[in-house]
Amino acid sequence: MVRIGQVMYLHKDAYAEYEKRHAELWPEMAKALKQYGATNYSIFLNKLNGQTLAYLEVPDKATYDQIADTEICKKWWAYMKPLMDTNEDNSPVTTDLTEVFHLD
Repeated sequence: MVRIGQVMYLHKDAYAEYEKRHAELWPEMAKALKQYGATNYSIFLNKLNGQTLAYLEVPDKATYDQIADTEICKKWWAYMKPLMDTNEDNSPVTTDLTEVFHLD
């Protein structure tokens, strides 16, 4: 299992809406995440600076990365764009984190 950690960047006035939209995650998006291997997926918010820490586990990162090419993922990115820093393709600006410690 590959553990993935990423930081994303929310707009400070969007915290409540970001949480609401994830509480109401579209069933099609949840299905796609699982289809592409995502498990144990959590997002944490630092309300002091708007950074989120996304953590998930996947069997194969290359397979998981293919979710970015799906219509549902592109639709989700467009839906979330007003709430966070995004790239030109509406994907969230992310900083990949390097795992330095793990304890089972």
